[in-house]
Amino acid sequence: MSSESAQDTSVHSDDSIDLAFDWHEIARLVLTSRAIDRTEETELVPQKKVLYQFSARGHDLAQVLLGSLLNHPHDATSGYYRSRPSLLAIGLSVEEAFAGPLARSGGFSDGRDIGVVFNRPTEGGATVLPMCGGVGAQYTPVAGWAQAIRYHADELGDSSYQGAIAVALGGDASVATNGFWSALTMATTLKLPMLFYIDDNGYGISTPSTLQTPGANIARNLRSFENLQVLDGDGTEPAEAASLIRQAVDHVRSDVGPALLRLSVPRLEGHSAQDTQAYKSAEFIAAEEARDPLPKLRDYLVPELIDEDSWKRLEEDVEREVADALAAALARAQPDSAGIERHVFCETGPDDKPEVQQQGGLAAGAHVFPESSEQPEPEPTRINMLTAIRRTLEYELANNPKVTVFGQDVGPKGGVHAATMGLQEKFGVNRVFDTSLSEEGIIGRAVGMAVAGLMPVPEIQFRKYADPATEQLNDCGTMRWRTNNRFAAPIVVRIPGGFFKCGDPWHSQTNEVQWAHGIGWQVAVPSNAEDATGRFRAALSTNNPTLFFEHLSMLDDASARRPYPGDKYVLPFGKAKITRPGTDLTVVTWGAMVPRCEAAADQVDGSVEVIDLRTMMPWDRNAVLSSIAKTRRCLVVHEDNITAGFGAEIVATVASKSFFDLDAPIERVAMPDIPSPHNPKLMNAVVPDAAAIAEKMTELLEC
Repeated sequence: MSSESAQDTSVHSDDSIDLAFDWHEIARLVLTSRAIDRTEETELVPQKKVLYQFSARGHDLAQVLLGSLLNHPHDATSGYYRSRPSLLAIGLSVEEAFAGPLARSGGFSDGRDIGVVFNRPTEGGATVLPMCGGVGAQYTPVAGWAQAIRYHADELGDSSYQGAIAVALGGDASVATNGFWSALTMATTLKLPMLFYIDDNGYGISTPSTLQTPGANIARNLRSFENLQVLDGDGTEPAEAASLIRQAVDHVRSDVGPALLRLSVPRLEGHSAQDTQAYKSAEFIAAEEARDPLPKLRDYLVPELIDEDSWKRLEEDVEREVADALAAALARAQPDSAGIERHVFCETGPDDKPEVQQQGGLAAGAHVFPESSEQPEPEPTRINMLTAIRRTLEYELANNPKVTVFGQDVGPKGGVHAATMGLQEKFGVNRVFDTSLSEEGIIGRAVGMAVAGLMPVPEIQFRKYADPATEQLNDCGTMRWRTNNRFAAPIVVRIPGGFFKCGDPWHSQTNEVQWAHGIGWQVAVPSNAEDATGRFRAALSTNNPTLFFEHLSMLDDASARRPYPGDKYVLPFGKAKITRPGTDLTVVTWGAMVPRCEAAADQVDGSVEVIDLRTMMPWDRNAVLSSIAKTRRCLVVHEDNITAGFGAEIVATVASKSFFDLDAPIERVAMPDIPSPHNPKLMNAVVPDAAAIAEKMTELLEC
């Protein structure tokens, strides 16, 4: 659409009943939401049965109207802690609405997550993407789902996706976040079928909107955005809210671009049950209460559409239903703590088949993976690791239409490291594409696409640049666990890093330990072309999110060159390799330190066994402990900083499990606790080299 569509189209409707809505059902759901909130506020919170409570009173009418229109089987939505009314309209049962905050067994998290961040797999209606506790974290995954709608319809030819939309609900404070602006950029530049729905109650906890948004009105500020329909109005007036919501949904369903709808609503309770709202004046609170949408809804419907007696019966019916649902929720058992460690990763059941999540990734869609083998079929010519990665990507793109590759500069340029050279030309701009410069957006988009059944392979140009995406990476990794195996987002994130010809604090960081510590992530750290091929292909089929670390110095290093192992070669995670057998000392390492440890072993007087871990999560404890039982000595070598590096985890495990096998102290060689220096002389002084490693080897061999 032209910029003319990016206008503040505030609508002040007349009071005629909009028959596009089932107002009897709207009234029932608003009354239900109110009864749930009241019960929590007056009973369950004081009784300490609900520990986190976020009232939706004041937000409820407009959200119910919106939820009632999300009826396409491929619609999706995600919201925030005050979004329960919209979910009731989508199909959330009253019992489930209570059971989540009560942290009872079953339901959307089985007591693992706070009770206001819901999820709901597709059940013939809108999917509720797993909500997150972080403000603004919902926007980019919703944008990813919106792009997946387009991909399913246009690239995969699935006409059932025509007319589907993705809706992100957020409060006025959330429009200040990176996630909001990244998603807005995606939606407008790509004209995605996405609706930004903003509940503006004037406060982010105690901070007024004037400190979140200039002028305290995001709709007014976005009036000049290209390809964005902007609507703005009062969410407490039934006719006006209904008209605006229907306009916004119809616009997005017409597939001409996104829309943003801001509705002004009162927050009739504190931010949470613990919030006394002492920062609001009595006059302000009274003015908010005067804008309560429930009395306005009653006046709108009675007696024109519902008579007085019917309204009273409706209130009585709702009270009974809510009381019965509360009793059923309270009757549920407490979650079983015996299973609390389950579902961090995809598990294998008694029949040796994966226990696949209900939604997300290829496995949940019964994707048939091609035949694979752990035995390589090497070609005669050796290739570098960069070429191996590119060839693997090319094969997967050619053989799986659900694979997408994207990131900054991966398209016509072919990636800043040339890993995607020629792939966009061969597979098209829908499959291999550039993104806006937002790592939050790159990863959040991938999460939404994965939940929608695609296989995203996003690239982060350098390890340090992943930091802005930390929230999305964490949320992606924990998704399976916190939804109790209902959802997962298996993505493969390619991240180059480490030293090269020089270093610096921005492009040469490794810090792969952060994602070994990150819940739910597989971490691959290949040291050569063959391992990179096998691990990359395994990552694309293991049904878990994977961080694939590509060391810059190994992409074209002679020591990393290997024959291409064939298009069927898969190397399982958690399987280390002894690259050099020995009897006197075990050296555990990975990535760029592998050839340096091998070179160091050639310089010492002793038989050194070098183990390339190849993956850090999971890591092959058995291989390490078995080797130490033989050599009775252990040295861990890594490029990352020494304090709290992954070597510390290995040392702790060895000390616990192999203490009586050791004839010498466990030692580490690693970077000191400084960033990587830029000057090559300075860098080489601190990155472990063969000489420094050999010196430590000799010291241990002489113990």
